[in-house]
Amino acid sequence: MKFESQRVAMPYFIFALVLFTGQILFGLIMGLQYIIGDFMFPYLPFNVARMVHTNLLIVWLLFGFMGASYYLVPEEAGVELHSPLLAKVMFWVFAFAGVATILGYLLVPYAELARLTHNELLPTMGREFLEQPTITKIGIVVVALAFVFNIGMTILKGRKTVINMVLITGLIGLAVFFLFSFYNPDNLVLDKYFWWWVVHLWVEGVWELILGAILAFVLIKVTGVDREVIEKWLYVIIAMALISGLIGMGHHYFWIGPGEYWLWLGSIFSAIEPIPFFMMVMFAFRMVRQRRHQHGNEVATLWALGTAVMAFLGAGVWGFIHTLAPVNYYTHGSQITAAHGHLAFFGAYAMVVMCIISYTMPIMRGRPQGNTATAQKLERFAFWAMCSSMLGITLALTVAGAWQVALQRLPEVGALSFMNTQAKLVPIFWVREAFGVLFFLGLVAYLSSFFVSGARTVRTATVTEESTEQAAQKVCCGSCN
Repeated sequence: MKFESQRVAMPYFIFALVLFTGQILFGLIMGLQYIIGDFMFPYLPFNVARMVHTNLLIVWLLFGFMGASYYLVPEEAGVELHSPLLAKVMFWVFAFAGVATILGYLLVPYAELARLTHNELLPTMGREFLEQPTITKIGIVVVALAFVFNIGMTILKGRKTVINMVLITGLIGLAVFFLFSFYNPDNLVLDKYFWWWVVHLWVEGVWELILGAILAFVLIKVTGVDREVIEKWLYVIIAMALISGLIGMGHHYFWIGPGEYWLWLGSIFSAIEPIPFFMMVMFAFRMVRQRRHQHGNEVATLWALGTAVMAFLGAGVWGFIHTLAPVNYYTHGSQITAAHGHLAFFGAYAMVVMCIISYTMPIMRGRPQGNTATAQKLERFAFWAMCSSMLGITLALTVAGAWQVALQRLPEVGALSFMNTQAKLVPIFWVREAFGVLFFLGLVAYLSSFFVSGARTVRTATVTEESTEQAAQKVCCGSCN
């Protein structure tokens, strides 16, 4: 670790993993509620469990992005963080707001929560993913502005690398597009239209810039490939992601009231969206093949490669499966949507956060070449357990979605009612729940790996770097002679 202020990232990472654990626990509860409708009712109704599950997802990823930024920006810029104190204060503000909001969901009926927080003064509550009380949303804006200011001032004082510039562009976009959560028109078409300006332009827009910057940073560190090569790939990937993502947002406008031209625009640009993710796979594997040294933290390299592959499958392949208008006509809002959402969020964003944590946490704990061999072996198990179980969850939901469409939405088959259709899907939901348990075990193994001792990692990186230096000296001596 080059700069002391990088340690600010540690509490962000720790709290992110705590919230991630909570998200998975609520996911398991919801999985059982799909099978046993009265499970934990009335203490934890499905709508509350889902609200907590999705809100924890957003908040823990934001904590992860903040921790990643506080770590990599000083190193990229070559200067200490502008204000470590501001970063620490904002951590506690955000953590308090997040915990208070989740407790509000759990302990107070939602309508009463709206009344207690005086939602009537500036109504913003009641929309999926944006259920937070208005006062919480204001707190998020304050934290986001302080965060962007801190990161921006650090970049201004130091080197302006491509990674830093791509990252700050994504972070500014994150803060700006969240402001649309305060626009809550009475007209339902306008409401849904601009609601996607937060949800879609985050996950299929500016978050992809953050993903690309974090992944590029880790790949530079674990492969030693020339920065110029990685930066060229990063430029092309984020350009394609923005072009396809901004207009590809139209696949959410198919059936909510906007003009029919969105059927064409949404379908065409949605078909382009998998391309930058496929390029990301090529980019990651090519950089690892061309690496100039073998870093001791081998499992961080595994996370980097896994992020590229799973992001391509979840955001690219499963996104494309149901975003063409003629297909989406039948699949919209089905379990196929849930399959895409689970794999895309995990592959693109959860994995890149775990990747940067896997690389940086050992360094911040005095292990620059990674955790011990025993710990990395456990973490490798965690990687494969979580990835394989998420693929299992996705396949189960895809089968459930296809069957749901056949039973409920195709008149020639019989068009069963919603509840009768759900009853027939119960065996598949049991499969999904089993994979969910496996995922939780993988997460426990991931968390445990940071506390495992054992034989130290073989320092292959040092040997390789010495060999590289010796080879460079030979070339120099030969040219001098």
